[in-house]
Amino acid sequence: MENSSASPLDTLDLRLLDILQRHGALSVAEVASQLKLSTTTCWRRIQQLESSGIIKARVALLDRHALGLDVTMFAHVKLATTGRDALARFEEAIRDRAEVLECYTLTGEWDFLLKIVTKNIKAYEAFYLDHLSRIPHVQSVNSAVAVTVIKESTALPLGV
Repeated sequence: MENSSASPLDTLDLRLLDILQRHGALSVAEVASQLKLSTTTCWRRIQQLESSGIIKARVALLDRHALGLDVTMFAHVKLATTGRDALARFEEAIRDRAEVLECYTLTGEWDFLLKIVTKNIKAYEAFYLDHLSRIPHVQSVNSAVAVTVIKESTALPLGV
């Protein structure tokens, strides 16, 4: 939660969030039933969580394999220089690339970690050659193919 002045979440809010993050397609009435709340009260709580920014978006999680996106790559990127301008240019160049699902700045030897999804290795190679390697100040990229998914989740540990 970015807004430190926001009111703290109570147990009911946490239970509500847990249900929504695991079963986002449930209607408000179905969520309310699970929480033993009225539909109106449940709806108001959801609206408050959305307006406070705790619920950022509601999305459908897609099966990437069913869509032919069979390759997940993790790429460590090192920049030749890590000044504010170089970091900003990298971030700007990578932000709108659909192949990049996640991008993190890191401490240590590497500057960024990217999670990249493509149809196949050839598509990753094209992304690397045509885009990633051409971003100004990219010194090196160390890529690894994810072979088996052991755990993949979007659910945050809310302690409920």
